[in-house]
Amino acid sequence: MKNYIFIIFLCLIFTSCKKELSFENETFEEKSTIPCKNDCPKITIEVPIAKNKKIIADSINKKVFNVIKEIIYFGEDSTKVNDYKSLSKSFIASYEEMHKKFPHDTFGWEGKITGNVEFESEQILNIKIDHYTFTGGAHGYQGFRSLLFNQKTGKVIFNDQLFKNEKEFKAFAEKEFRLKYQIPENANINATGLMFENDKFQLPQNIFYTSTGLLLYYNSYEAASYADGPKEIVFPYDKVSKYLKFQ
Repeated sequence: MKNYIFIIFLCLIFTSCKKELSFENETFEEKSTIPCKNDCPKITIEVPIAKNKKIIADSINKKVFNVIKEIIYFGEDSTKVNDYKSLSKSFIASYEEMHKKFPHDTFGWEGKITGNVEFESEQILNIKIDHYTFTGGAHGYQGFRSLLFNQKTGKVIFNDQLFKNEKEFKAFAEKEFRLKYQIPENANINATGLMFENDKFQLPQNIFYTSTGLLLYYNSYEAASYADGPKEIVFPYDKVSKYLKFQ
């Protein structure tokens, strides 16, 4: 009988160890209590929460939360905000505080964050954060953030860790970028109106693994003006696999 119980115990341990990392989407919403007729301030956060493998899941969830907090937190003491509910409330609280000071100049604050698992392989996990915020002014700001993780450890993979030789990939990417956006080979990279810093081509802050290939995505203001919008280029994996550490 004791042996039988011991075998069951071992089976349970083995089964729990074999659990795969999974995600469940959770949504958090808050609205201002200040009366309004149109464009009432609100925030919606829909985010994938990693489950099962605790150490890996905790690492991923912590990074995703911190990035979203960077995007929408406007308070003074960020240590008071440690979950999505309090983060959502802080966004509305910031609006209401501003509204009290400038009742005729603040209206229509909005935050909308949507996260999803963009790509998964045995080696890499890519979570995409689609974010839009409006806190006054002529227009809001919309952009994408790419969060890359080691699938086996949950640790963040930084862009410079993606490539076997970043310098070689950068040279390849610039050549292809110039072809797509019709920038002469020997001309300044900003010759056609782009806004790369120091007049030199740079890899974007956000690189995505997608079902169709490796996506280099430049948010507005990163390589061009707001009016010109974001810039992007996709490389099929068979064209760039020789440069990549992770597949």
